[in-house]
Amino acid sequence: MKKALKIIGITLLIIVALLVAIPFMFKSQIKDMVKRFINENMNAKVEFSDVNLSFLSSFPQAHVSVDDLVITNFAPFKDETFATAKSITFNMSIKELFKTADEGPIIINAINVNEALLTLKTNKLGDVNYDIVKQKENQNTEASADEKGFTLDIEDYAINNSAFTYLDEKSNVTFYITELNHSGKGTFSGDVSQLDTNTEARVSLKLDSTQYLNNNTIKLDALIGLDLENSKYTFKENKAIINQLPLAFQGYVQMVDEGQDIDISFENTGSDFKDFLAIVPEAYSKNIEDVATTGTFKVKGIIKGLSSDTTIPHLDIKVTSNNASFKYPDLPKSVENIIINASVKNDDGNVDNTYVDIKALNFKIDEDIFKSSATLKNITKNMFVNADIDGVLNLANITKAYPVTLEKELSGILKAKLNTSFDMNAIETNTYQRIKNNGTVGITDFIFSGEDIVNPIHISKADITFHPGTVSLNSFDARTGTSDINATGTINNLLGFLLSDGKLKGNFNVKSNTFAVNDFMVAETETATKNKTTTEEASLKIPAFLDCSIQADAKTVLYDNLTLKNVKGSLKIKNEQANLENLTTNIFDGDLAISGLVDTKNKTPLFNMNLGIANFDISQSFKELELLQSLAPIAKILQGKLNTTINLSGALDEEFSPDLASVSGNAIAELLTTNISSENAPLLSKLNGAFSFIDFDKLDLKDLKTKLDFKDGKVNVKPFDIKYKDINITVDGSHGFDKSMAYNAVLQVPAKYLGSEVNQLIGKINDPAVDKITIPVTATIGGTFTAPTVKTDLTSGVTNLTKQLIEIQKQKLLNQGTQQLQDLIGDALGGTKPKNDSTKTQTNNPIKDVLGGIIGGNSTNTNTADTTNTETAPKKPTVEDGVKDILGGLFGGKKKKETTKDSIK
Repeated sequence: MKKALKIIGITLLIIVALLVAIPFMFKSQIKDMVKRFINENMNAKVEFSDVNLSFLSSFPQAHVSVDDLVITNFAPFKDETFATAKSITFNMSIKELFKTADEGPIIINAINVNEALLTLKTNKLGDVNYDIVKQKENQNTEASADEKGFTLDIEDYAINNSAFTYLDEKSNVTFYITELNHSGKGTFSGDVSQLDTNTEARVSLKLDSTQYLNNNTIKLDALIGLDLENSKYTFKENKAIINQLPLAFQGYVQMVDEGQDIDISFENTGSDFKDFLAIVPEAYSKNIEDVATTGTFKVKGIIKGLSSDTTIPHLDIKVTSNNASFKYPDLPKSVENIIINASVKNDDGNVDNTYVDIKALNFKIDEDIFKSSATLKNITKNMFVNADIDGVLNLANITKAYPVTLEKELSGILKAKLNTSFDMNAIETNTYQRIKNNGTVGITDFIFSGEDIVNPIHISKADITFHPGTVSLNSFDARTGTSDINATGTINNLLGFLLSDGKLKGNFNVKSNTFAVNDFMVAETETATKNKTTTEEASLKIPAFLDCSIQADAKTVLYDNLTLKNVKGSLKIKNEQANLENLTTNIFDGDLAISGLVDTKNKTPLFNMNLGIANFDISQSFKELELLQSLAPIAKILQGKLNTTINLSGALDEEFSPDLASVSGNAIAELLTTNISSENAPLLSKLNGAFSFIDFDKLDLKDLKTKLDFKDGKVNVKPFDIKYKDINITVDGSHGFDKSMAYNAVLQVPAKYLGSEVNQLIGKINDPAVDKITIPVTATIGGTFTAPTVKTDLTSGVTNLTKQLIEIQKQKLLNQGTQQLQDLIGDALGGTKPKNDSTKTQTNNPIKDVLGGIIGGNSTNTNTADTTNTETAPKKPTVEDGVKDILGGLFGGKKKKETTKDSIK
């Protein structure tokens, strides 16, 4: 006995060892078998990482697994992935592993597919990517099973955690199945058999631009009769659940030469209105188990006819509900008097003639009754919509009656009586003549808020009248923050804006008593982060959807620390740009006119502006406007009026203010009736210290005009003239926006202001013309406006003036000597004895006496009174002495004390 047991044990051990060893021994043969099967049956590139064989896991059958399968298409879908699978396992008889091609088909008993992704695709030309099975030569429909290379005799199969995608570019259909878990038992090899299946998945269906199913949960228990000989599949005992709506269906699908012959009918198994809520995706309807409902709800449909390349089955699907209501237990309001009468139909098999007819969709919340009806035709291509809306809706009751989660709470009363008809292509292409709207819509006490809105917008009243192609905004009264807005106008494509990616086009007249710009711009606070109006990467943007013209009239506009009065002008917004045309306002006791462009298309907003300023209060404007402070910092100490025109361009910062480092342009400024207030003016103190004879507080700046240009943070000032009493001053130079200075002031200083030495010289000269002499004195101004430096050439100027005055004095003496000589010569040539002079006698020959004196001859004195005492009496000057003095001054000669002779050298 022990020996027998030992033999049995050794035998079993050998068998187990063989079961373990044989797969390794025949692994290459198994790979060859798989490759042979693929090459014989597939017209695609197939790759896998490994093939494994086991006899233990499914003994007495063989277990074959293919890992990491990837199937890639050939042309016309070259290199596109058709299918992938993490693993595919097959259970089959061991003998099937060793069949050759001549020994008949391989029979597989069970298949398991894990984590598969399958994509079926039809391109615009009608080519399909799933036609990858090779056709056998001379194969026809009468070929026997033995002539086919593959058959299934399945006891069970499963597809686990997989996904399926169908894309039809020709018909614009997308169909997705995700989270697919499907299992079944049956036999495919018999002529007549049945397949028992169980399926759970999520399904999405989009036809053209309409989403019919959106990640809806599907459950299906189906017993399918298989008539393989006639390719007919009959649904026997079948139950389906779409979201939470139970459906029962029956019928068949049969494969025919033209396509599929379909005859299926279905309906919901109950009639409670709760079944309607079950259609709505659970994410929106929430838990409906405890919802109280009344009334009926019924879904019933028939799909019958040929599905082919040119036709679809006839459709007749109806949804009805009468006198229904529902109330969620945790919500205060109920929805009552619900009437639904809608259907989806196709009467002739032409897919383009499928239509949706909503005869009634009515309900009541509190005392508000809302009625609507619509038809949707040509839904697979350019869908046509014709809808009627008539009713009142309190928007605040939406969340009180239905568990919908809104980002922002709604409030307000909506009243509408409207008919609209349009096709989707007309909306997308803004073909207004095909958009027909007639009726009115009104809203009161509506509060709107969103990510891009700083303060909630409270619309107290808005009345809109719809006409074909246009919408008239009859009234619009709103408040946000401290701002009030009153608007009227027209909108050209409201439906295009609401239903597609169209722009909001229109013309508006906007009035406001107070318009605070900060009410529409986010500050650097927690609100900014919360509302996400701006990001670190991008500043405030002009909305891309706006394409409109605005005529503005605001009594007060508040911007930053500025208060603008009587703002009027035009604003055109398009392509993220705002064009300002003839915008005028009163500010700083003067007038401001603005024209230009603001462009926010790029990451950094840009602007290009022309400013016309008239009668600005200089002190106030230069204190409060950073731009003016940078252009002329010294002007803040002025008091008076300013006229200027400024052309400038540059970038805007995150607060929509000019980035001074980027600003460039030019300006022409004129000062009117200007006085100087030098308090806290270091530059004037420095200038007063450098020129004691000028009080710079009393400069005459009236009617001063100057030109300047600016770029790269630097302002260049063209030469301009100012005056202090009788001193003319010419100034030019430049300064930076950083307050640095590089200026020259050239003063034409009269000589009388230059000290006592100069004034003494002027007194000696005693000539009125000397008082008009001026010298240029240059003051070089550097440093900054808060710490200025002043250098002058006043000392050298005084020295030069002194030399000039000495030369003038010499010239004056020369002129006087010349005149005296001319007088003496005139007297000598034509002189006579003075009349009535009895004491003196004239020489008989005056010329001889003068010339004798010049050449050193003796003079003859006939005065008898002097002859008696020539030694002691003083000698009186003679003509000769005067001439000598003059000539000595002219030629630099020395005057001799002797009176007898002079020698000429």
